[in-house]
Amino acid sequence: MIALTLAEIAEIVGGRLHATDGSPVVTGSIEFDTRKVAEGGLFLALPGERVDGHDFAAQAMASAAAGVLAGREVDAPAVIAPPVQAKHANAYVLAGDKTGEGAAVLEALAKLARHVTDRLKDLTIIGITGSAGKTSTKDLIAQVLSPTGETIAPPGSFNNELGHPWTALRATEDTRFLVLELSARGIGHIANLTEIAPPKIGAVLNVGTAHVGEFGSREGIAQGKGELIESLPEDGVAILNADDQLVAGMASRTKAKVVLVGESSNADVRAENIELDEQARASFTLKTAQGDAQVKLSLNGPHQVGNALVAAAIALELGATPAEVAQRLGAAERVSAHRMVITDRADGLTVIDDAYNANPDSVRAALKALATISRATTPARRSWAVLGPMAELGDDAVREHDEIGRLVVRLDISKLVVVGEAARAMHQGAHLEGSWGDESVRVPDADAAIALLQGEVRPGDVVLVKASNAYRLWRIAEALLEAGTK
Repeated sequence: MIALTLAEIAEIVGGRLHATDGSPVVTGSIEFDTRKVAEGGLFLALPGERVDGHDFAAQAMASAAAGVLAGREVDAPAVIAPPVQAKHANAYVLAGDKTGEGAAVLEALAKLARHVTDRLKDLTIIGITGSAGKTSTKDLIAQVLSPTGETIAPPGSFNNELGHPWTALRATEDTRFLVLELSARGIGHIANLTEIAPPKIGAVLNVGTAHVGEFGSREGIAQGKGELIESLPEDGVAILNADDQLVAGMASRTKAKVVLVGESSNADVRAENIELDEQARASFTLKTAQGDAQVKLSLNGPHQVGNALVAAAIALELGATPAEVAQRLGAAERVSAHRMVITDRADGLTVIDDAYNANPDSVRAALKALATISRATTPARRSWAVLGPMAELGDDAVREHDEIGRLVVRLDISKLVVVGEAARAMHQGAHLEGSWGDESVRVPDADAAIALLQGEVRPGDVVLVKASNAYRLWRIAEALLEAGTK
């Protein structure tokens, strides 16, 4: 973060000073975990479900923090955030925040992030949203842009009311590109995030059914995702998926330049001649107005082609050549954990850990990658889909889980292991789709899945593990890999 005194921070956020004259200077990062507070940093005192950060203010100061941003007075030099504004009462929701102090701190953090990003005149802010693929695309964009200038992006899926300003405040005078991932649980959430750090470039990847329980329909999701496009200035750029009609239709919602990406013939940045290798890594011809280039990705899954096109379009708008884009895309590596991590055990068992998160679109993409990898050899390898629940689907939960079970059968996956009661409809869908006997099995939890797999998988099999992250099914992948070292 740029250097600011506590007094300056208090003025920016509309707060008041406590136990300080305001002269200490914040020169380090802003942290909400005392273990990460370093000299000159600012500690965020946030209440949680089990502990309250306000109780750790003195501990943060012992780590040489410059001060604390808090919702109430603490035993340390602090800026006390004012009560949250009424118009933002539903924008800053924090589990365990019974007093509203956490919401006040988050709103103050948002004001601070806006102040800092406004001051950085050489900074280009890039916003990414979509129902699936945000984190992988964000990681790709950051890697493609970093050779051009210092680039900041959030770790993992840190994309909410805390992660958004926390990431923005990593920017300094040397930062050229700030890549932000925007998530939403309802109408107005993305609009609020764009006020914290206004993007110059915005990309919408797709409109699926993730969070349909909150939005009510795909059209409602499109309305919410499109708030990113509406936020762009006239001299900005909107990157839209030409292959998704709900996304392509967002072009009418902005006066910014529109760049369409995809496989469609009307896409401005297009992929042609797509081929997949034995690990579902894509090669394709990148077609652009500036020329063509051959791309060979090291990332796994056919869905990475669309992600790569978004990264390519953004890099091209920021001055890169097609040849530079192709080289950088080819060198890009997986950054975030539990996302299509493919590991071969010594005995030939392949484990695909894609268990960080799951929604219908990302599960379909993962299953197609599993089918591609398992059939890359002759004879085909035996394939396992170990799938847990997909969260936040509302009234569509049973239907969506049922459809995934049916897709497993259509893709001729060898074995389906359904983990948890909430995913029961996958098991039922598989049986209703085909004349399966014991090809599909339902187990109560991850431990039961581990026991089943360790008794039945054999060398040469390919095992995909995927579920919404709250279920932590990556433990299954880790157990399989650990068993291979014994």
